[in-house]
Amino acid sequence: MKKIAILGATGSVGKSTLDLIGRSPGEFEVVALTAAVNAAALADAARRTNAKLAVIADQAKLSELQDALAGSDCRAAAGAGALVEAATGDADLVMAGIVGCAGLVPTMAAVEAGKTVALANKEALVTAGALMTSAAERGGATLLPVDSEHNAIFQALAGSRIDQVSRIVLTASGGPFRTHSLDRMRSATPAEAVAHPNWRMGAKISVDSATLMNKGLELIEAHFLFGLPSERIDILIHPQSVIHSLVEFIDGSVLAQLGSPDMRIPIAYALAWPERMPTPAQRLDLAAVARLDFEVPDLRRFPALRLAREALEREGSNPAVLNASNEVAVASFLEGRIGFTDISRLVERQLEANRRPAPGSLEDVIEIDREVRRETAGFIEELCA
Repeated sequence: MKKIAILGATGSVGKSTLDLIGRSPGEFEVVALTAAVNAAALADAARRTNAKLAVIADQAKLSELQDALAGSDCRAAAGAGALVEAATGDADLVMAGIVGCAGLVPTMAAVEAGKTVALANKEALVTAGALMTSAAERGGATLLPVDSEHNAIFQALAGSRIDQVSRIVLTASGGPFRTHSLDRMRSATPAEAVAHPNWRMGAKISVDSATLMNKGLELIEAHFLFGLPSERIDILIHPQSVIHSLVEFIDGSVLAQLGSPDMRIPIAYALAWPERMPTPAQRLDLAAVARLDFEVPDLRRFPALRLAREALEREGSNPAVLNASNEVAVASFLEGRIGFTDISRLVERQLEANRRPAPGSLEDVIEIDREVRRETAGFIEELCA
C-alpha cells in the first residue's frame, strides 16, 4: 500500500483526497493528517482512515483534538513542529493542501526530505519557487502538480521532453464576473465572488478566481514547475472548463487534457502516479457540452493577471510580495472591509513600492511575507478611514 500524509485534510483538496482513498480500500495507508483549526473534523477523518498521527496547527485546539481521539490509536499533536513531523514522516506521498503561505514550511520540509509531494498549495512555489525547486533537486524529491491546469500540462507532457515544447496554455473559466463591467465589479459582494460557475472551492481561491489572481499565481507556478519563461506561458479564458490546459510542441502539434470540472481527477492522477485510478467524476459528454469557447483575458478589467506576470518577470521578492498582499486583501474583502476592485489596487501598490532583494532562504521568504502583510493591513486601515 502507498503511504499517504495529507496536509490540510479538512479543506476542499483534503476532503477530495480522503474521498478517493475511501473508494480504493487496500490501496492506500493514511499515516498522517493535519488541519488548521477544525479539531472535530480532523479527528473524524483520523478515525475513519486509522491514521497514526493527527496534527492541529492551532496549539489551543490540542486538548479538543486529544479528547476527540481518546481511545483510538491515533496520536494527537499541535503546532509548527508537529506539522513538519507529519510532512517528513514515513509517507510515500505528501498531499500538500494547506491554503496560502501557511503551508510553506511543512511543504518545504517534505521536499527537503526527498518525498513525492503532490502540490496543491500553489503559494509555496509562488513565494519560494527557486528555493523549492533547488531543494527538490538536492533532495531527490518529486513534485506532482495537483492544480487542474498544471496537472493537465503534466499529463499532456507524458513521454515528452520540455525542450520539445514551444509554449503552454493555461485555461481559466473567467470566474463569476467574466462578462461584468468594471462598474458592476466595484459593487460585487463576497457572496457573488465566491459563487464560482464551474468549480466548488474554498472562499479564498474562489475570490482569486474571480479576480483572475488565481490564474496569475498559476502562471508563476507553471514557470517553476516546467522551467518555461513568462513569454512561453499563455492564459486563455475558456468558460466551459472542459479543456484544463494545452501544450504546443515545436512541430505545431497541440495536446490538451479534457475532463469534467472535478478536482478528484487531478488529485487521483497524483495519488496513483505513475498509474491511474478510478474516480466517481462525471464522464465528459462532448455532445452535451456542444461548444467550446475561448477568449483573451481583459487585463483592464482583471489587472491581477497583469500584476502577476509583472511580478514573475521582475523576479526576486516580487512573487512573494504579490502573494502576501493578495492574501491580506482577499481576507479583508471577505470580511466586507474593502471592495472587490480594491484587491488588485492594494497588490499593485505593494509591488510598486517593493525594493526588497531576492530571498536567499526560507526565513527570508517568511520575513518578507510578514512585512508585506503588516504593510498591506496598514494600507487597508488608510482605505477604510
